[in-house]
Amino acid sequence: MSLTSAVKVSRRIAEIGREGWDACAGNPDYAANPFVSFDFLDIVEQSGCAVERMGWGPQHLSVEDEDGQVAAVMPLYLKSHSQGEYIFDHSWAEAYERAGGQYYPKLISAAPFTPATGPRLLVRPGIDVEAARKTLLTGAVTLCERYGSSGV
Repeated sequence: MSLTSAVKVSRRIAEIGREGWDACAGNPDYAANPFVSFDFLDIVEQSGCAVERMGWGPQHLSVEDEDGQVAAVMPLYLKSHSQGEYIFDHSWAEAYERAGGQYYPKLISAAPFTPATGPRLLVRPGIDVEAARKTLLTGAVTLCERYGSSGV
């Protein structure tokens, strides 16, 4: 199945929808990971934990197939700080800023408030994984440039 070239950016996971998101996150090629499921990501948004005013601005990416069905997704957040992450980059941020750079905002693909590892470029079964991941990553880099983010 072919992908469209357009990458959609959603400010809430609900804009993508449970069925489409979980068709990608539930791919049997990945180990079951509740931290990238629609329900987990939706509840951290609905509870007010992973929202823009808390420094976790959802910027979830999705790509559709030629039939308009969600084919690949990437949980992505525009961060204005490093709280709620398990990457301890405060020293990096300070050093970057002392050198004249602006570390924030930054884009991260993560499961908020968890140290859980696992897949973040989620592709529905039957879709060309390499093409889908490339499309998602290109979208993330474009978004990074748009926001003047220090990186993804």
